[in-house]
Amino acid sequence: MIDKSTLWIVIIGLGLGSYLLRFTFIGLVGDRPMPAWLLRHLRYTAVAVLPALVAPQVVWPQATGGEPDIARMAAAVVTLAVGYRTGNVFAGLFAGAATLTVMLSLAG
Repeated sequence: MIDKSTLWIVIIGLGLGSYLLRFTFIGLVGDRPMPAWLLRHLRYTAVAVLPALVAPQVVWPQATGGEPDIARMAAAVVTLAVGYRTGNVFAGLFAGAATLTVMLSLAG
């Protein structure tokens, strides 16, 4: 166990670091227009972060002890296919959720 003083030092340090990082962009740069090259790169942030968050849950799901699961792989493929085909994020999410539900119920 970690002692309370060390825990609070870490919490306060992380809070200050987070505040300073946000202040740098909002307080110091917030009133100036951003360069075109930066805006172009920021447009792809969500596209890069979302797969990085989802991929481990599909490839190494905790529910199966880290073993790949055909139900989750199928749901991911259906989500990608429907999302790409329709261009609608919600349609892809609902199709993937329905596929995962059906595949898990069929698996037992």
